[in-house]
Amino acid sequence: MVGAAAALALSRAGFSTALLEAREPAAWHPQDDVDLRVVGLAPSSIKLLDELGVWTSIRDARACPYAHMHVWDAQNGAAIDFDAADEGRSELGYIVENNLVQWELWQALDAAGVQRLCPVAVKDFETRADRVVLELADGESVSVRLLVAADGGNSPLRVRAGIATSGRDYSQRAVVAHVNTERPHGHACWQRFLPSGPLALLPLADGRSSIVWSLPEGEARRVLSLEDEAFIKELGVASDFRLGRVTATTRRVAFPLKLQLASAYHAERFALLGDAAHVVHPLAGQGVNLGLRDVAELRDVLAAARDEGRDFSSPQVLHRYARRRRSADMLDAYGFDALARVYAWQSAPWVAARGVGVRLVDRLLPLKRRLAAHAAGL
Repeated sequence: MVGAAAALALSRAGFSTALLEAREPAAWHPQDDVDLRVVGLAPSSIKLLDELGVWTSIRDARACPYAHMHVWDAQNGAAIDFDAADEGRSELGYIVENNLVQWELWQALDAAGVQRLCPVAVKDFETRADRVVLELADGESVSVRLLVAADGGNSPLRVRAGIATSGRDYSQRAVVAHVNTERPHGHACWQRFLPSGPLALLPLADGRSSIVWSLPEGEARRVLSLEDEAFIKELGVASDFRLGRVTATTRRVAFPLKLQLASAYHAERFALLGDAAHVVHPLAGQGVNLGLRDVAELRDVLAAARDEGRDFSSPQVLHRYARRRRSADMLDAYGFDALARVYAWQSAPWVAARGVGVRLVDRLLPLKRRLAAHAAGL
């Protein structure tokens, strides 16, 4: 999503752009079941996708708006609520399938003048005085003024650029599935912090809810191995039956959780975007939103430099992008990490103190509105 959005944004801003991709995204069809991987798009992401000309088709295809979010602590009952009406908006965001966003972006590339090279793999690259030359696995080469890497958390391009990372492994996996429940989701997101990790129920356009259940490695493997009947019973208990009994589930998959930040967001004629730059805990659902904010910032910084007659790929210009985005991403990444640590505290005094803090934040409307605006990217 982030790489395709970057290619589309830069091309629409007037840059000659090529997108190198290992494989095409799977075609999205309305008759297909909902993709197990979904994303909660914040207003900042929706604004960017609208500027790129793809949001209306995404929204009208199969996207579910959510107007309310309820977060509560399983140990002390403390809760915090966010409501779109309090922010003067009709919704807080939308829950959308990953592959729907990927497919709509992919289809828009040709009309925007993006040269698509697919399937292709980058074998190596060499940075020269005025350009970067990429050596492809098929023996061909591509010469560019700026190389933008949005090739995921394990980014081979980041490694080849010599950029290190720091962070920690949470020793957890997020178990993902779509479930039917007795009661409708009411276009609300529900998140319960359990001693084992957070459980989120996210509303889907077809009336079901998508779950993201963060569990220790061993517990995640056990949950994945359960028969459906046993799984939905455990899930009902874990969700405090907020939507009534869970009545059915899809297959389940899981992915590992970690915190990872690149030590730098740029090198000579080279910039990082999305998961290649930062991987965060999913408890706040902000991973893709941070990546799309990277896209908007990079587009704006490069376009401003070009319009001023400067070399848009110069170290000074790339440093401006990196300084703005890395500080913002670090604040969010370590904020989410701090939340994960705080909710992992199990001693009675800490649990009680945590409850007092959450209840206080829920009552301090200016602070809560500031948190909501930050999450929205406003």
